Amino acid sequence: MFENPTDAAIREILTSHRTIAVVGCSPKLYRDSNMIAQLLMRRGHHVIPVNPGHRQILDQPCYPDLLSIPEPVEMVDVFRRSEFVPEIADQAIRIGAKILWTQLGVYHEETAVKAQAAGLIVVMNRCPAIEYRRLGL
Repeated sequence: MFENPTDAAIREILTSHRTIAVVGCSPKLYRDSNMIAQLLMRRGHHVIPVNPGHRQILDQPCYPDLLSIPEPVEMVDVFRRSEFVPEIADQAIRIGAKILWTQLGVYHEETAVKAQAAGLIVVMNRCPAIEYRRLGL
């Protein structure tokens, strides 16, 4: 059975300057994926947008999928519906990501267990912005 990491582990994830791929990042400023990507950038993270419909988002090159990213990715932040999580997790495993994070309302237990077995830290159904505030970061 899947359980999210401890607060200490989430604190470590959020305070480490990691390269984060934001899957489902939107160019629309009012969309949660865009706002969270901006927040992560302000917090010192290198954000890589992933969206097959765009070549650039937030003045960053945008890639169609995780496998197309030409640099190492430490964390994959998922803004896609739950049914897309298995494919995204498989790609995260293939590229050697360390963390799979899914946003509020995005949950896939079977995939979480599989990703953990592959060595990833998995956070599901959580929002970094809420976690930053909740943990006083």
